[in-house]
Amino acid sequence: MKIRLVQLNPVIGDIKGNTEMIREAYAAAVRGNADLVIFPELSVCGYPPMDLLERHDFIESINRHVEQLVTETKQTALLIGAPVRNPGGKGRPLYNAAILARGGKVLHTTHKTLLPTYDVFDEFRYFEPGNGSVPVELDGIRFGVTICEDIWNNENEVIYHVYDKSPAADLKKSGAEVLINISASPFTRRKPELREQMLRNHATNLDIPILYANQVGANTELVFDGDSMYMDANGDVLSRLPLFETGFTDIEITKDSGQIRSKAINYTHTQIPGAEERLFKALVLGLRDYLTKTSFASKALLGLSGGIDSALVSVIAAEALGPQNVLAVTMPSEFSSEGSVTDSETLAGNLGIGFEEIDVSPLYNTFVDQLEPLFKGTEFGVAEENIQSRSRGVLLMAISNKFGHILLNTGNKSEMAVGYCTLYGDMAGGLSILSDVYKTEVYNICRWLNESYYGKEVIPNAIITKPPSAELRPDQKDSDSLPDYGTLDGILHRYIEKQMSVDEVVGELGEEDTVKRIFRLVDLNEYKRRQAAPGLRVSSKAFGSGRRLPIVQQWTKQQG
Repeated sequence: MKIRLVQLNPVIGDIKGNTEMIREAYAAAVRGNADLVIFPELSVCGYPPMDLLERHDFIESINRHVEQLVTETKQTALLIGAPVRNPGGKGRPLYNAAILARGGKVLHTTHKTLLPTYDVFDEFRYFEPGNGSVPVELDGIRFGVTICEDIWNNENEVIYHVYDKSPAADLKKSGAEVLINISASPFTRRKPELREQMLRNHATNLDIPILYANQVGANTELVFDGDSMYMDANGDVLSRLPLFETGFTDIEITKDSGQIRSKAINYTHTQIPGAEERLFKALVLGLRDYLTKTSFASKALLGLSGGIDSALVSVIAAEALGPQNVLAVTMPSEFSSEGSVTDSETLAGNLGIGFEEIDVSPLYNTFVDQLEPLFKGTEFGVAEENIQSRSRGVLLMAISNKFGHILLNTGNKSEMAVGYCTLYGDMAGGLSILSDVYKTEVYNICRWLNESYYGKEVIPNAIITKPPSAELRPDQKDSDSLPDYGTLDGILHRYIEKQMSVDEVVGELGEEDTVKRIFRLVDLNEYKRRQAAPGLRVSSKAFGSGRRLPIVQQWTKQQG
């Protein structure tokens, strides 16, 4: 039996377009003599559709297109993901379903049992949980069909994935000989390794091979890496599709004297990229799909300061959109170093992106003059510093409005966490590229780009080695008011992603006063992050929809 796993990049809500992609991939599988072709979770509507699921016309359109796909099936079986109505009249109105069709008819429908309600997931809002499923026989082989979270429940994973049910184990007990999982599993830094180990736990513990088909592409903040694969009952990956790319792989499964045997037909087994490469590819895909799928703009704009963050964003933009579609603007003030302009110009030239220089000093001086009667007698401080940042934001947004470029925000996760960002200034933008990337990771990616990706100095070494600074007052350095970024990021990772307490972090790192101060800064600046541009998620706990904390709270203060 020849089975094809298809790794698709659907667009949320483009039901017609997604259906056509499925139709074309199915037709190619038919030509390739496949007996079964498998698509990812909710592939007809894209994931996550969120409150679109509450629209009657949205569900009606999905139903029509699913019926068309079913009617068109031939001897090659089709497995797709789509929401289906709950006919029982009780509970939530929909099921998250996997629909198996062949010969113009639906052979089997599986309802997702485990509905995630943590981090960015909110499936209980829309779907009724399934009551379990039974295997379905196809060409003499009994398949157990599961949907994404249904297999994220073994001892390999974090505390969120603890359930009193195991759909995979139940299917094995019911006679399943091969496990299928269709997924829309978003990327995080360590997801490829965690995913592989999770699948291996199931394969070896249940003594069952696994066909895993995952969505690829980005939808708003979520980036999906694909990583579809076939794993045998020994936990060996026989075929694996590349991360962040569409594609397919074929596997041949046979049953001999009751034993399942298998082999990869068009052998694909790419290596998992290293930490810097996978982050870079995720961010490139995230930006590219954000612009392509929203149709907001075809070109991007950013402020190029001569610092490491805007340097990395300019590289990502050039890679995602093409250098001809990127405009970088440097906006020096009287406090800017010489390198802020020259390094920016060198980088822009190396990348081949557009470059403009606008002196922000006249605009800044006009603001200061207008405020002088009110500010008279006060010392230069944060207000004056932020006027510079906000002046730059006004200029960038004017260019964005005039030419239709999307403004890319360049702030990193470390700065966003502790509030080292200016509302209506450097926080302006339509998409925040690095809001889930720590400062130390920014440096690591930039070094990797020069050393491994380009093999030459594209990002000027001066940008990488200069002490980080906002350059908003004379001789300003980030280290004037923050610990070094290695220390800061260690604290932030433990607080934000590992959700450790003050005492736990102090127990690991020491530096009690510093830890307490950083915790407090993170909580005090929640109000800023509520007003930030949407950002690309690459961690298990990103700022945005997956981290929901009150602005008004005293817990951290009491801990300290």
